[in-house]
Amino acid sequence: MSSTDRDVDHALAYPEPPASPLWHRHGAKARPLTPAQQRRNRELLDIAQRTTRPRSPRPTGTLAEAN
Repeated sequence: MSSTDRDVDHALAYPEPPASPLWHRHGAKARPLTPAQQRRNRELLDIAQRTTRPRSPRPTGTLAEAN
């Protein structure tokens, strides 16, 4: 057996299948956001980044102490 037969990955010897038609969009492009929508999104993002998420209370005792 030659080194070329051993080193070749035969899975790579075949061409890739064609891309799925579902990966391509053939419809109308999305409408750009209005300045008011952009401002609202920025405000919501700012609020979300500033507020802390509530955490569930954690038990202070261990499982061995609970029994």
